[in-house]
Order: sequence, then C-alpha cells, then structure tokens
Amino acid sequence: MAEAINTEIANNENKSSLNFIEQTLVNDLAEGKNQKRVQTRFPPEPNGYLHIGHAKAIALDFGIAKKYGGVCNLRFDDTNPQKEDDEYVEAIKRDIEWLGFKWNKIYHASDYFQQLWDFAIALIKAGKAYVDEQTSEEIAAQKGTPTQPGQESPYRNRPIEENLRLFEQMNSGEIAPGKMVLRAKIDMANGNMHFRDPIIYRVLNLPHARTGNKWNAYPMYDFTHGQCDFFEGVTHSLCTLEFVPHRPLYNLFVDWLKEVQGYEGDLDDNRPHQTEFNKLNLTHTLMSKRNLLILVQEGVVKGWDDPRMPTICGFRRHGYSPESILNFIDKIGYTTYDALNEMSLLESAVRDDLNKRATRVSAVLHPIKLVITNYPADKTEILTAVNNPECPEEGTHEIAFSRELWIERDDFMEEASKKFLRLGPGKEVRLKNAYIIKCPEENFCKKDADGNIVEIYAEYDPTTRSGEPGADRKIKGKTLHWVSVNHCVRAEVRNYDRLWLVENPRDEMKKYSEEHGVRGIETMRPFLNPNSLEVNDQVYVEQWLTTRKPLDYLQFQRIGYYTVDYDSTPDHLVFNRTVGLKDNWTKKG
Repeated sequence: MAEAINTEIANNENKSSLNFIEQTLVNDLAEGKNQKRVQTRFPPEPNGYLHIGHAKAIALDFGIAKKYGGVCNLRFDDTNPQKEDDEYVEAIKRDIEWLGFKWNKIYHASDYFQQLWDFAIALIKAGKAYVDEQTSEEIAAQKGTPTQPGQESPYRNRPIEENLRLFEQMNSGEIAPGKMVLRAKIDMANGNMHFRDPIIYRVLNLPHARTGNKWNAYPMYDFTHGQCDFFEGVTHSLCTLEFVPHRPLYNLFVDWLKEVQGYEGDLDDNRPHQTEFNKLNLTHTLMSKRNLLILVQEGVVKGWDDPRMPTICGFRRHGYSPESILNFIDKIGYTTYDALNEMSLLESAVRDDLNKRATRVSAVLHPIKLVITNYPADKTEILTAVNNPECPEEGTHEIAFSRELWIERDDFMEEASKKFLRLGPGKEVRLKNAYIIKCPEENFCKKDADGNIVEIYAEYDPTTRSGEPGADRKIKGKTLHWVSVNHCVRAEVRNYDRLWLVENPRDEMKKYSEEHGVRGIETMRPFLNPNSLEVNDQVYVEQWLTTRKPLDYLQFQRIGYYTVDYDSTPDHLVFNRTVGLKDNWTKKG
C-alpha cells in the first residue's frame, strides 16, 4: 500500500489540479501522518433515503480512499432509534452501490454503545461530566449568546458518586425522557457555544433494532461521531461546513478519551483529522430528509423514489445515470463556502452523458395520422434504425414502415409559412430511416365535422429510401420521426417538471412559517408546483420498446431523454421523461 500511496503522491506533484481536501491529504501522506494511511468513512443516519447532497459526500469519502490507496467504511449513525428503520439501511446500501462505490466494512454507531458508556463513566469520575435535571428550555436559556456568557447549571457541581448513580438510573427505564441528561463540563463562558456544557447523553426509553432493550439512554451525535472515528482508525473525517464550529469539540473529546481512559500510543499519530467542505445545494430543490418525509406522508409525491424527489433513488427512477451525477459533482467541485447551484447545470451534465449512452427510438407523443397514398396498402418494410450514432458498437434494431403512420401533430401546419420546414401543403420532408415524402397542394388532409384535421395525406419517393443511392437528394424540409400505425404500441408517458415554483424553497418556507405561524406541509403548499407531473397515455411508440427493461436509457428522437419506469409492463409501457434535448430550466427563470 505504501508504494501505491507514494506513487500517487508523485503523480500529484502539481497540486493546483487537486481540490483543497486532496492537497491536505497529500501533505499529510508526505509528512507521514497516520502511518501514511488513508481511511475515510461515510456515516449516514438511517432515518430516510439519501438525497443528491449525500451523493457529493459519497463521491468524496469513497473516491478519495480509492484514489489514494486507502479504504472507506460505511457506518450507520444509529443513535436515535425513534426515527431509524432497516428499510433505510438497505436503501442506503443500494444507493451507494448504484453510484459505483463499495465499502470496505460496515459499522454501526451502536457497535460502540458500551465503549461510549464506559467513556462517559470515566468522564464523570474525572469530574468532566454531570447529570442535569433541568428542562431543555431551562438549559437553552442558560446557554447565553455568542457575545454573552452562559450561566452554570445548579447541578453542575453535584458529587461524583451522585452523578454516577443518576447516570445509571438514566439507563434503568425508570426515568422519563427529558427528566435527566448527562452534560460534559467544559466552559459556560466559551465563545464557541458548543463548548458550553453540551449534552452528551439523553433518555429515550426506546428499544433499538440492533441492541434491543439494553439501552434506554443514548449518546448524542457530537459525543459519538469523533469517538467512532477514533475507534475505527479513521484518518480523515470529511464533513460539511456546518460542522466547522463542532471541530474543536470533536478534537477535545478525542483528547479526553486519551486522558481519562489512557489509550496507549501516540494520540496525534492516530488522530482522525476533520475537514469540512460545502454542501451540494440546487435551485428549485429542497434537501432535508425531515421535509422530504413530509412530502411522502402527505401524498404530495408517490414515495421516496418519485422522480420529482431529489433522492438518489428518485434521480435513478427519473433516468439519471450515476455517471452523470458524479460528473456534475466533479464539475462543481469542493470549496469552503456554500453556493446555490443551478438545476440547469445538473441537467446539462445528464444531457451530455445520456447523449453518449441512450438508445434512439421513435415515440409520437401527440399523434395525428399520416397516410402515404402511393404506398401499397398491403406492404410492410422492415427498416434499420441505429441504436446510438455516438456509439456505433451498440448496433441497430428493426422498425416497421407501412402506408399509415403516426407523426407529431405539431409537425404539420395547414397554412405554413416558408420558414416552416416541416410538413404542409406542397412541402417535402424526410421520414427518419425511411423516405422523402411530399404533401400535395390540394386534398392534403381529412377533417371531422368540427373542422379538426384527423388525417394528413402525402406521397413518397420510392427512390429515396435511407441508405440507398437516392437518399442523398437534398430538400429544405426537416427529418421527422414516426411510427407505423399497425406496428406500434400504445404507451403512457410521465413528463416531470420542477416540484417547487421558487428558486430557494427552504428560505421561502422559513419566511412563510414566521409570517403565518404555520409548520410542516402548510409551509410548503404555496410554493409547490401543481403541474409538476403531466401524464399522457395517448402516446404511440415503436414495438421494439416492449423488449426494454426498467431504467434503460432512451432518447425519444427530437423530443428528449426518457427511461422505462418500474411500473412498465409489456402490456402497458410507462416512460419517464428524464431531461429535454435542450435546457428548459433557464428560460423558465
């Protein structure tokens, strides 16, 4: 491993190409810190499905470990049994693997409950922790402000033996939640609010999925996180920017662990180093598992994997590829300041990626019948369609051509100007993979009793079949897609749009909540897009699409990128729009 790391360092001498986290890591390796090891961890709480913000952390945690010859472990922060579920555990593992990463080992914070409990006991015995019986409101009021010191709890100096007895009682199941907490005794006047005697244990009286009824008192995140990193041998603890003020506390608890429990060895040589980076924030997107759960519970969306959700599983069902998400993350990079990224940037990355991998197919979303009057009624031709012109090795598939076709209604105009290059009286167009056709000047359509056009008529030039010598005849008209009326399949298409009408729903919801005194779903309703989903079940697609499986990447020619939905069956095809062929976010504003 050392050889691989040294080679990597040599290969990265030009540090200007590295992000600031990699620069720090390369320096640490060069200086021999942590025995020149690289070990990271991804520590999600299993209380919901991962969103695209987590994808950025996953890409960093797993990516850096892989790049520098180290390992990355998956650790579930399961310290709050009230909100956690095995469903979320399995979903998290699926999402990580879908993004293309694999953990070295799986850990749980609950693996360390006994060690954390023993550490808390040691802190009490060292006079560094005490049981507080004040209410949460009283404790909050005594915290002070960033410019004013806090007030000490009346229980801060109670005897050690009494603290030990009460702490054991906290885990007995006899103490109601909120009646007692264990606080670290640090400094109520410290300028860092997190140092003002933080709560490190609270009573929940809930069974745990992994430890059963052994624990009724559970450790807090700040007390758990750094210790778990230390126990596991993490060298680089990578967190988002809100943990910057937590870092001194993270380091202090590791120092105390050495001080009160006497861990052998050089602490600094085994100390995990916390580094913070910016979150991934997107316009017209809300990324909070708590709020996403509300959307699911209130039926605003159809589950965590609804394509309108910013969850990783939602983007997967939407038709995004893992490569497109990772390319986007790489493009926006890692910095020490938060920014709001345009959704159009993500869609651009998706569009670029799908252009290389999506199979081209024909689908008519708003059909009108085209009859080729000089084509034999009993004839059917089997034509060849290239699956992906960007990737010739993906081959071809067959598509049937006949006298009666479906084309897009917008591809015909009865009174067309010279600039209209699609089908109209006297105009020529090419049918994709087929022939050049021309609409007559007169008797070019059939109308119903209300004057609506129900059929269009045209003649084809049999010498212009694609791939034949006459196919290179130049015309002014565009190339139109189509499907054969007798050789197509009816399908349902779900066109998804932005779920939120405002650029920054989080800030708008907060403001609305303060002004109107409402919470939960009521803060969301004014900003939700009522037209975020359009279902069209009048679509016709080529028959070959019955062979496609869920999440296949497709391009509906001239329309956009789509994928096969989980609900799709050969008897009822369902497609989700992933992204248009062109940017449709910027113009909406």
